[in-house]
Amino acid sequence: MKKQIIIALALAITSFSFAQKKELKSADKAIKGNNFAEAKAALNQAESLLSAMDAKTKDKFYYLKGQAFYANGGGTMEDYDKAIENLAQVKTSYPAEIAKLKQDIANSLLTKGNKAYEAKDYSTASQYFEKSYNVTEKDTVFLYYAAATAVNVKEYDRALVLYEKLKALGYTGIAKQYFAIDKKTQKEEAFPNKQMRDISVKTKTHIKPFEKTTESKKPEIVKNIALIYVSQGNNEKALEAMKDARAETPDDVNLLLSEANVHFKMGNTEKFKELLQEATKMDPKNPELQYNLGVISADSGESDEAKAYYEKAIELDPEYINAYINLSALILGKEESIIEEMNGLGSSAADDKRYEELRNKRQDLYREAVPFLTKALEIDPESINAAKTLMNIYSILGETDKYKEMKEMVDAIEAGAN
Repeated sequence: MKKQIIIALALAITSFSFAQKKELKSADKAIKGNNFAEAKAALNQAESLLSAMDAKTKDKFYYLKGQAFYANGGGTMEDYDKAIENLAQVKTSYPAEIAKLKQDIANSLLTKGNKAYEAKDYSTASQYFEKSYNVTEKDTVFLYYAAATAVNVKEYDRALVLYEKLKALGYTGIAKQYFAIDKKTQKEEAFPNKQMRDISVKTKTHIKPFEKTTESKKPEIVKNIALIYVSQGNNEKALEAMKDARAETPDDVNLLLSEANVHFKMGNTEKFKELLQEATKMDPKNPELQYNLGVISADSGESDEAKAYYEKAIELDPEYINAYINLSALILGKEESIIEEMNGLGSSAADDKRYEELRNKRQDLYREAVPFLTKALEIDPESINAAKTLMNIYSILGETDKYKEMKEMVDAIEAGAN
């Protein structure tokens, strides 16, 4: 009886082994014939026998399944994921074949990514570039491309993860490029590698070989990390990231301004002003910086300082309309204390005299503001704020003709806006 059982089990094992080999052989043949659907069907049949396979047969099963899902470059993005998952299950067999297959998969993903990029489908391109890196984890430049293209479509959360990974990997993107001068055109030509460049020089089609080193991408990476945190409203992390970014590129005035804006959002007006002043030293001919310093000075009650900044902005850009409007606002802001005193006066002769003095002082302020508002209206005839303010000033000054002229202009601007 025992011998019969042993024989029966032996027959069963032989049957399983035969079935395994048959299905794997069918899958292998189908793959070689580019019939990947048939290969998957055979592998699905073999999968039910997986628990009975020995280690070597399992390796072959997973290797074939990886090939089937890759489909010689014809698989979907999800198929590529399954191909990599199955190849990862191979324990000891096919090391050279798997390395080549992974490189083929990475190259195929890169090709698809480039096509998506050329079609301006940056979101899809970014995913392909990331997957291409993940397959081999060698070509870090593809991870950089993935991050950069994610930024193009404002996928900031995803881009942030990729940039943080690049930062952790210490990626710089610094590379050596190989050049030589084309003898016929006398123009420099880039070569993909040193060997090809040297062959061209040796065959005398090119002369004067030389190299260039690309700039580091690290400043861009840490800067974008900081700016993404700013866009997310994560101020504390933004400032922390900006510290790293500014250490990399201390002369980047835009990064300095981004840091200043974070402080402004956080209510740190003194730090905001300090950074703006630092920025004006780096970029002294930037009217916007002068204007912003004027705004912050005006908000702090430093009228004389604000006036100087606005005037500097106009000196740098005579068409800077907001500087003219804000200068007029500074002047007209002085009338508040005059009106308050006028309203507090009594009816005595002395009060009447003082009232007249204050009225004249107030009108002088209006006349002082008129040239700035007029200039603003010259720069932008559709400036409703400048037109309305001038209309009200002429009304108070009793200049009826100018009042009517400005009222017509205001009515025209408002009619055009509706």
